[in-house]
Amino acid sequence: MITGYVQRGLLEKEIDLYRRMKALLVKPNEITLVNVLSACGSLGNAMMLGHAYNGDGRDARAVFSQMERGGLKPIDATFIGVLSACNHSGLVEEGKVQFSNMYDKHGSPPKIEHYACMVNLLGQAGHLEEAYELVQNLVIPPDSIIWGAILSACRIPLEYQ
Repeated sequence: MITGYVQRGLLEKEIDLYRRMKALLVKPNEITLVNVLSACGSLGNAMMLGHAYNGDGRDARAVFSQMERGGLKPIDATFIGVLSACNHSGLVEEGKVQFSNMYDKHGSPPKIEHYACMVNLLGQAGHLEEAYELVQNLVIPPDSIIWGAILSACRIPLEYQ
C-alpha cells in the first residue's frame, strides 16, 4: 500500500500509514523504508521551497538542517531550494556556504541550475563582479538562464562607496 501511495503522490497518506504500522509494532521492510524516506524528503523540499518563496530564508534553512539531521541525503532540488531561500532572504554568505557544501560536505557537484541560483543570489545582492567571475570560471558552459541572471542584476542599482 505504501508503494501505491508513493506512486500516486499521496505522501501524507503514506507517512500516516507508516506511523500506524509502527504503532502496531509491524516491522517495515527495506522497500517500505526507502519509500518513507523518499516521501519525507519530498515533503521537506516542498516545505523548504514554500518558506523560500515567502522570504523566510531562516525557516527554510531550518527545514534543511532538520533534513540533514534526520539523515536524508539532499538531492538537486533540495540544494535549489536552500539556495533560493538564501536569495529571497538576502542571505548571501549563507548561500555561499551552502553552495560550497554541495560538493565539499555532500559530494554532489553543482549543476548548471545551482550555478544559476548562485549567480542570481550574488547579482540580486549587488555583487555583480563576483557573479560575473563565477560565470567566467564555470566548468559548464553558461546557458541563457545564467546570462539572464547577469543581465537582470545589471538593472539593480548598486551602492557606490
